Amino acid sequence: MGQTARVSAVVWISAVSLAAWLWLLLCQGFFWRTDVRLPPRADPGEWPSVCVVVPARDEAAVLPASLPSLLAQDYPGRAEIFLVDDGSSDGTGELARELARHHGGLPLTVDSPGEPPAGWTGKLWAVRHGIALARAREPEYLLLTDADIAHAPDSLRELVAAARAGGFDLVSQMARLRVESVWERLVVPAFVYFFAQLYPFRRIGRPRARTAAAAGGCVLLRAETAGRARVPEAIRHAVIDDVALARAVKASGGRIWLGLADRVDSVRPYPGLHDLWRMVSRSAYAQLRHNPLLLLGTVLGLALVYLVPPLVLLGGLALGSPAVAVPGGLAWAVMTGTYVPMLRYYRQPLWLAPLLPFTAFLYLLMTVDSAVQHHRGRGAAWKGRTYARPDTVADGG
Repeated sequence: MGQTARVSAVVWISAVSLAAWLWLLLCQGFFWRTDVRLPPRADPGEWPSVCVVVPARDEAAVLPASLPSLLAQDYPGRAEIFLVDDGSSDGTGELARELARHHGGLPLTVDSPGEPPAGWTGKLWAVRHGIALARAREPEYLLLTDADIAHAPDSLRELVAAARAGGFDLVSQMARLRVESVWERLVVPAFVYFFAQLYPFRRIGRPRARTAAAAGGCVLLRAETAGRARVPEAIRHAVIDDVALARAVKASGGRIWLGLADRVDSVRPYPGLHDLWRMVSRSAYAQLRHNPLLLLGTVLGLALVYLVPPLVLLGGLALGSPAVAVPGGLAWAVMTGTYVPMLRYYRQPLWLAPLLPFTAFLYLLMTVDSAVQHHRGRGAAWKGRTYARPDTVADGG
């Protein structure tokens, strides 16, 4: 009797997992599709002015591969670059000046904001300083891009054309991350896949949808909208600054768009699991608003959706129980199928798709570790700078 009850419970769990995957497949904004790229666009009659803001802290290792691509932008209108050297100790600012002298191209200003006051997280203090410098030029748009992002020569031109044609206040592209090491191949495509599952790109562009997100490495923002949304002051506490930025813009009435990039790439390497672990765990618990109940729900949800299918399939085969094995196998098949488009986008072998449960288990551990670090009082960290836990930071209004 007890054995039958246990098998019956596993059958129900297996069925619920399959139902969850069918719902994700059909009802979660088709998050698994990778065809959300820059919307239709045409050259505007007059090209607006743009200021590019690049926050940089200890980025000497990646600047030679990224900054020349910004300097070489083929943009018909007025554009210039403001690189904010945020307390670097590796000569980032001087290297940027040397690269500009060597490559030429768009005008480059390098400046430093000094140490951030209490309450400013991550790179937002540097972004604030860069926007303040840019406003003196009265640009119509701001391009906020990270120091590790390499742009194709027409990247700025395409972003501006898309923003003008679609009437968007914010246009963001999810840069294609590097996938060269074994761990990058295993973890990075899944990172973008999970992000799209949380924030389906198709919903982000709908004005009435609540979903809002951006990819901080490449954000074109209308300067007037930034002022109306009080960016970045209104989001100065945010650890996940790109999502907070998009929410602030959408809450102010702005139209936003996010999609995958074709020719915008991150050059930052994450060669080992430790590097990727640190990238994810830095902000995973912040994504859950530092809420233990949300953490528990996330752990249980990840287990039900990603870990149950292969476990019940193997268990059902071992027990000779089709009622257990079949739903688990179908759920795993749906999971694998939804991951294939992302692997194709990253030009990775498709045999990695069935390994998604293992990668999800790694993300589960990273999320738990993020919560542990938070409750130990270590707060969030960015480029060697550690910040107070959000619940200990005073709100300066």
